[in-house]
Amino acid sequence: MKIFRRIEEITADYRSSVATIGNFDGIHLAHQEILHRVVREARERKTRSMVITFDPHPQRVLHPEKRPFYLLTTLDEKMKLIEALGIDAVLLITFTRDFSTVTAEAFVREILWDKLRVQKVFIGHDYAFGNRKQGNEEFLRSRGGVLGFDVESINTFTVHDTVVSSTNIRMAILNGDVRKAALLLGRPYSVGGTVIRGYQRGREIGIPTANIEPGKELLPANGVYAVGVDLEGVRHAGVLNVGFNPTFSNEKLSVEVHIMNFDGELYGRALTVSFIERIRSEMRFENPQKLAEQILRDKAKAEEILARVARPD
Repeated sequence: MKIFRRIEEITADYRSSVATIGNFDGIHLAHQEILHRVVREARERKTRSMVITFDPHPQRVLHPEKRPFYLLTTLDEKMKLIEALGIDAVLLITFTRDFSTVTAEAFVREILWDKLRVQKVFIGHDYAFGNRKQGNEEFLRSRGGVLGFDVESINTFTVHDTVVSSTNIRMAILNGDVRKAALLLGRPYSVGGTVIRGYQRGREIGIPTANIEPGKELLPANGVYAVGVDLEGVRHAGVLNVGFNPTFSNEKLSVEVHIMNFDGELYGRALTVSFIERIRSEMRFENPQKLAEQILRDKAKAEEILARVARPD
């Protein structure tokens, strides 16, 4: 997949493409439907498929005071997910305050038409672009009619009567409902990070854990989760705690995972955890021994959950 980081980089062989515009945070099921349609349409027209997206996320530029700002995917994750869906190219526009003043008319004329000469544009039913979000479906259709490109809007996408949206997925994760998040994403929510030195309390009670410095701000609600752990291309089963370890009165939030049937040095290594199911809320225990006993029960529950997921009915 070709990634253009500046509009001026676009080569002639990527003109006359079928394109879509959006932030595409999460590449959830609704995004996937749009991208599948873009790829299919491009193949039918014997041309290229293209995603036009932005980095950083516009909200981070326009509302920097809103912290933390929860993104479902890092830029690297987003690019890999888009590529896996068969898209030929991404135009990754650097979003700045100056760019935010570009009108919808200028965006269509200068980018979609003058630079790309798009054949067709797909958008989500509620997506709008340009200064003051003037570039809605109606506007795009009117400009397409004049300039000569087609426009198609994708209707609301639902799963079990729930609208698939980045906002709804973020809320599910924040509430600890990682099963619902996975249902809307089309895959488990995952967080990558580097293993750092912690308090080594897990080792002291006979259940070693890896303390992760997460690469995302968006973490599930405090509690214990059954997780998959990807370490250097190998998937392991794990049980993970997000929280403050109230038994030890920690002041700093920590993310700790016990990797089952693993014995090796982890400090400094990168891993990714995929949240499969919440087991329980974080609890305070009267002593470390009680905590260790509960972790063993959590481990058994996680093994049961992960075995069920691996062998669905």
